[in-house]
Amino acid sequence: MAEPLPFASRGLAAIERFAVWLREDSLEFAVYCGAAAILYVALVALRGLLRHLAGSPERHDPYSWREILARLLAKTRSFFLAATAAEIVTLGILAPPAIATAAGVVFMVLAFVQGAIWVREFVFAMIGRRAALSGGDQTTLASAMGVIRVLVTVAVFAIAVILILDNLGVNVTALVAGLGIGGIAIGLAAQGIFSDLFAALAILFDRPFQRGDPIAVDTLTGTVESIGLKTTRIRAISGEIVSVSNAKLLENRIHNLAHYNRRRVVVPFGIIYQTPPEVLAVLPAEIAAVVGSCDMATFERAHIVGFGASGIDFELVFYVESAALDDMIAVRHGVMVGIVRRFAALDVHFAYPTQMGFLAGVDGKAVDPLSAPGELRPAP
Repeated sequence: MAEPLPFASRGLAAIERFAVWLREDSLEFAVYCGAAAILYVALVALRGLLRHLAGSPERHDPYSWREILARLLAKTRSFFLAATAAEIVTLGILAPPAIATAAGVVFMVLAFVQGAIWVREFVFAMIGRRAALSGGDQTTLASAMGVIRVLVTVAVFAIAVILILDNLGVNVTALVAGLGIGGIAIGLAAQGIFSDLFAALAILFDRPFQRGDPIAVDTLTGTVESIGLKTTRIRAISGEIVSVSNAKLLENRIHNLAHYNRRRVVVPFGIIYQTPPEVLAVLPAEIAAVVGSCDMATFERAHIVGFGASGIDFELVFYVESAALDDMIAVRHGVMVGIVRRFAALDVHFAYPTQMGFLAGVDGKAVDPLSAPGELRPAP
């Protein structure tokens, strides 16, 4: 016949000692039970009082610190309070060593379980608080929370089980090594899924963009339709829906076009070299007057920036005091039409690609191509 396991042997011995204590010291046992019951009722009442003082998530902000404390108190289980009461009474009453040891083991196990419940609830509350403060997409967050709950629950309770076994005297080295190897294998197998999941959480919490924002990523420009656990769907300006992996999306530089306060417009243009210097000197002021006459336009500068192959290059910079793309296009149109009208009034001509040829005499000097035959006049 096989020998009983050590745990089973110690358990049977503890039951026998408990029976002896119950038979020989029944009054002390009754006092023990009564004290434990009174203390349990007191702990339950204290839990209820603290929950009342902290408030209810239905009445206040469900993600304030008070409400997070109320949620933790609500997750304080009655079995933990009962084990706590029994442990406190055991320390105050000289119970048999086996009973005291059993009460201590039960309290230790339930304390680790309760601690895991608290940690899990606190993590969930902090995720919800961060998402609420950032104004993230609650639909996507609700979808992600299903996966997050599984991952956090498995991790927290796995640690709790390891700590319980370690405190019971079990060698957990092999167990920890096995869990580590298994975790590495699962992580490598689901590397793409987890990278996109964590990228989705980064988008929700850090908010580089949100649903409805126009963004530009690499060569893609469009409006964010939805943020999923694996992909973000963007409606391109050409009309089609483009699905982009969340991890790949965050690897690129993202231009969020929804948070303009005003738009900067740069208009390069050129005028012909025959423009008199006096006119060149007053052109910036004339252009500033044109920009100032347009609604929502703020002039910044207009200067000569170079001598081009076909004319003198200018650059105009002004701001449109609106975030709307349509407003920017309309104001830019008005400014450019105003410049054309003003240049026509000043007899200033825009430059365009041209080439001019000259004839040369035998001495290499340019001559006027309109001179009469036999008469070579120098070119003007």
